[in-house]
Amino acid sequence: MKILKTLTRVYTNTLDETLRFYEDITGTHAGIRFAMPAIGLELAQVQNILIIAGTDESLRPFRSTSATFLVDSIEEYYRFLTGHGATVIRPPQQVPTGMNMTVRHPEGTVIEYVEYRKNT
Repeated sequence: MKILKTLTRVYTNTLDETLRFYEDITGTHAGIRFAMPAIGLELAQVQNILIIAGTDESLRPFRSTSATFLVDSIEEYYRFLTGHGATVIRPPQQVPTGMNMTVRHPEGTVIEYVEYRKNT
């Protein structure tokens, strides 16, 4: 069980404009970009920055999430977290990058966990 990377979340209503800004200040291009039309979001990753774009309404359920942890095993983290006082807000599910879940830690911090799968 290992956290492989932590992504800082940036919320925006304008993905292209925000993405250009973060590409310019980091000197790199987005490694990942995809849409989740069922929930009205578009996402892009530039280095350790996860840009989440949508309308204020579509972003509302996600704004309380502080960060994204890329992990080696959603299943192991699910068992560990539920056994250590965390509350699962969104259970493990398939997403365009693999599997994810959203959890409220015992002190109140909300974190998205993602098990990235290259073959998705």
